[in-house]
Amino acid sequence: MNRISPDRLAHIRKILVLQQRQIGDVLLATPAIELLKQRFPPAELHVFTEKKCVPMLAGNPHISRIWAVDKKELTSLGKEIAFYRQVAAQKFDLVVDFQQLPRCLWVVGFSRAPLRISYTPPWYRRFLYTHWLDLPDRTYSAQKKASILELLGISWTGEKPRLYLSESEQAAADRLLAESGLAANQRLITLDPTHRRITRLWPVGHFARLIDLCSDQAPDVRFLPLYGPGEEADIDRLIAGVKNKQALLRSPRLLSLREAAACMRRAVLHVGNCSAPRHMATAVGTPTLTVLGSTDKYWDYPSPRHRNIALGAPCQPCNANECARGVFCLHDLKPEVVAAELLAMLAEFGRSGG
Repeated sequence: MNRISPDRLAHIRKILVLQQRQIGDVLLATPAIELLKQRFPPAELHVFTEKKCVPMLAGNPHISRIWAVDKKELTSLGKEIAFYRQVAAQKFDLVVDFQQLPRCLWVVGFSRAPLRISYTPPWYRRFLYTHWLDLPDRTYSAQKKASILELLGISWTGEKPRLYLSESEQAAADRLLAESGLAANQRLITLDPTHRRITRLWPVGHFARLIDLCSDQAPDVRFLPLYGPGEEADIDRLIAGVKNKQALLRSPRLLSLREAAACMRRAVLHVGNCSAPRHMATAVGTPTLTVLGSTDKYWDYPSPRHRNIALGAPCQPCNANECARGVFCLHDLKPEVVAAELLAMLAEFGRSGG
């Protein structure tokens, strides 16, 4: 690692952070964004990301401007290049690239920032950057991103992902939960039972059995399943499989990302697959329990409030998106095992939400 000398950092007034996607990864970049603002308080801090990820950054007090990639508007290469040039033309003093994706590379390439830092790129990209370093292994994902900032003399000291909700957003979520059937004397658990990758999808039937097992032991708990566009059928199958229908809440419509986050903030626990909602729950201060298939444990914030559970198969974690072995690592992980951990966390952290 070749740390940048302090004299080169003395006049940084404008910073660009490149974190194009995905929703969870954008949240995992917020600790680094916070650390950058702490180190360079007078600086404008801009973020380059996809439009779908903007809700994870809205209201963040450390961010001056968000440059949102809207694929519906960038319908030609010419329009794309014009947009990347517009971003790069903002006279940034420092560019931090967390992803090295093609759109990020365009912006870095057009930028004339005197400092352009990232993780170690392949040899054919090194001309784009002034400084880089190797990322650490077996490290919490947000910490891994923030480790790039060691080039600037900045160290991660336990900063969590942050999602900033307004009072009006939280009040609207409270009304929505009441309309969905949550009473004042009931505890809320948000549930993420869907995933587009089969290697990260605990069977819906297992989630249904989990709800029944836990509601038997904790009858005051209500589960709110969260889902995205096109996943309504998965939720219908979940509801059909639950015997104790009173334990379920169903929102009257598809929730936006920020509405879902506001509901999570009122929950005593969030349980689900390895997906963006687990990071959203962490970012609003709610304990999490994640069922792991192909992914590893380093997506958890290092705290007893954030736990994972896995079968422990010899092939885990494989980090694959497909499986020729029938995803037995998920199918063979019994609801009774997950229920025991859920109830233990409920006893430890489940007195109140938020």
